[in-house]
Amino acid sequence: MRTPKTKKPRTSSKARVSKDKPVILITNDDGISAPGIRNLVESVKDLGHIYVVAPDKPQSGMGHAITIGEPLRLHKTHHFEGIDSYACSGTPVDCVKLAVDKVLHRKPDLCLSGINHGANHSINVIYSGTMSAAVEAAIEDIPSAGFSLLDYSIEADFTAARLYARLVVEKMMRTKLGRHTVLNVNIPAQKPELIRGLKICRQAYAKYNENYVQRNDPHGKHYYWLTGEFVNADKGKDTDVWALANNYVSVVPVQYDLTHYSYKEQLAKSWKL
Repeated sequence: MRTPKTKKPRTSSKARVSKDKPVILITNDDGISAPGIRNLVESVKDLGHIYVVAPDKPQSGMGHAITIGEPLRLHKTHHFEGIDSYACSGTPVDCVKLAVDKVLHRKPDLCLSGINHGANHSINVIYSGTMSAAVEAAIEDIPSAGFSLLDYSIEADFTAARLYARLVVEKMMRTKLGRHTVLNVNIPAQKPELIRGLKICRQAYAKYNENYVQRNDPHGKHYYWLTGEFVNADKGKDTDVWALANNYVSVVPVQYDLTHYSYKEQLAKSWKL
């Protein structure tokens, strides 16, 4: 008796995707259980086919790190009703890479990261796992945006963040975006009626004056705890820090090309290369 041929099962992502709605990948750096990512999913879930691939634990401050020295784990979860979601043992950037290669088997139409608990304005964009996930997507020609709410509390009110995250995504979907578009969106911790709207900004020159506090553990051994004071040295009224202080949602177009072009030209002349 001949054994009938069995067809290879199609992944759920391939089966569900249709041409009338975009595929939207959502990730974060606070972990798949964080309130921020749940609020982001809720704010845009009717705008496309949503897939969530996020870290299985907090990964704040990981920047653009990737996992190369240990295996990555990817587990299907049920954190979001009616939405395919996966918890990844790696970094936010790992999540984007694995989502494209092993979950979607294609590039999504948009990648959204957040909503982060805490600011990612000014220099924070360099350290942020939230923004690095968005930047990784842009490197792969996937238009993206990272969202952050200026409230670190686990009980933060995401009402305004949800409204403005949706507004930004709707604007992105109506705009012919460049191949490497990545937006850094920060939302003041204010009630919606107190927010004055969106402000397209540049990144402020502002950073932390840092120091390490030395302490002793119960065994008498030294350890160090990073502390610092945020200092804004940029008094421009076109920056993200100014916009947020004046109750605007800041939107900064970010690029991953770190070349300092004007200084490059100066060096080429002065060094006579």
